[in-house]
Amino acid sequence: MLDVTQTTWMDATAQAELVRSGEASPAELVDAAIERIERVNPQLDAVIRDRFDDARKEAGGELPDGPFRGVPMLLKDLGCHVAGEATNYGTSFLRDADVRWPTDSYVAQQFRAAGFVFLGRTNVPEFGTTITTEPAAHRPTRNPWNPGHSAGGSSGGSAAAVAAGMVPVAHASDGGGSIRIPASECALVGLKPTRARVSHGPEVGESWAGATTDGVVTRTVRDAAAVLDLISGAMPGDPYVAPPLPRALADEVGAPVGRLRVGILDTEPGEPSPDCRAAVDRAGRLLEQLGCAVEPTTPDVMFDERFMRGFGATIAADIALALAAHERLLGRPVRDEELERRNATYRAMGRQMSSADYLAARAELATWARQMAAFWTPTEQGGRGFDLLVTPTVGAPPPELGWFAAAGPEQEGRRVGAFMPYTAQFNVTGQPAVSLPLHWTADGLPVGVQIVAAFGREDVLVRVAAALEDAAPWADRRPPVSA
Repeated sequence: MLDVTQTTWMDATAQAELVRSGEASPAELVDAAIERIERVNPQLDAVIRDRFDDARKEAGGELPDGPFRGVPMLLKDLGCHVAGEATNYGTSFLRDADVRWPTDSYVAQQFRAAGFVFLGRTNVPEFGTTITTEPAAHRPTRNPWNPGHSAGGSSGGSAAAVAAGMVPVAHASDGGGSIRIPASECALVGLKPTRARVSHGPEVGESWAGATTDGVVTRTVRDAAAVLDLISGAMPGDPYVAPPLPRALADEVGAPVGRLRVGILDTEPGEPSPDCRAAVDRAGRLLEQLGCAVEPTTPDVMFDERFMRGFGATIAADIALALAAHERLLGRPVRDEELERRNATYRAMGRQMSSADYLAARAELATWARQMAAFWTPTEQGGRGFDLLVTPTVGAPPPELGWFAAAGPEQEGRRVGAFMPYTAQFNVTGQPAVSLPLHWTADGLPVGVQIVAAFGREDVLVRVAAALEDAAPWADRRPPVSA
């Protein structure tokens, strides 16, 4: 008879196999995960709201017969609405109003159809607009590798929970790095899908000018691939769709990498962290050993000011829009003093922006994105012909909690910008990118490496990520705070 405590470090694929084989029941997996959350979460504040009673009822009932039937997971407290339940976006005003959403989001429907059982919601920064999970509405999420440090954001609660062994997989989303950055800081696999690979429906067509997407954080590449297979797909009426993949991403795990042309970032926007540079250098050596042609280079316009200018404008407009929608939901205005300072500032910027200003920002980003795409465009079509770009995921190892705000309001934004110079570009271009845990600092903090493929080529990313996982395995590493 299986001791369910043995499931702690099993990935979702392995846990699902236990259910299929009859070695464990969904109820046993769910009870074991609930016990881990109750024991470990008080040290990390990753889970802010549970639904344990409902989860136990669902696990003991007729679950959908999907590939992950009975496997427990957590949902980020931002998006991924479940009908009749709260999603509070890290805000105090929604938390205190106890708003319940009327419909399931598409991605929640897909998770449920796959057989997952939702155990609760994970901590996020307010509206997901920063890269550390320290909201005013809740206690900060702590990094299981060192609880004095940030777990990243905005999917920091999800990443801390998976890294600590509470659940094998958790919902995450990414508008500027919010899957990849927490994955880097918590030593996980964080795969950001191609734009429109996962629908925002039925309530949203696009957000942040198409920069945002849903996904998961996992401990293994095979879980990342298999879950993305299941949540991919367009809903009727989506404004655009991602190009089809040649086959299931799960089938790419273990497939030959081939002779890929890989660029290793050789231009930095500031002083590079030695650990981040060491992580990238190691990835380059491993890729060479896998048979790739590796060379130092940088996309010509990667750090162009047009990108930051246009991206900031789109976020400001979207925050103003989102807050207006929440005001209609609440039936009252949301006051500036109910918002964290950066979001009050974003709203003010968005309100001051004319429609022409907004469209000009979108047009400028579109021109920049076409120039970025040339790096991955085949040489016979006038491009540079690279298959992949390797960069640090973040600019430094996980910072101490409070570090971004410690310099005061004028410097906080600069610190955030300096810490995340590599990720948001690929939200704007819509390209898939993955962060892999390939390095640790001398004092035991994880440092991720980002790999970026051409638009629509998650298949290439998964093949390479799985090969790197085999070449430099990370699954046996355990954080000091864990189940």
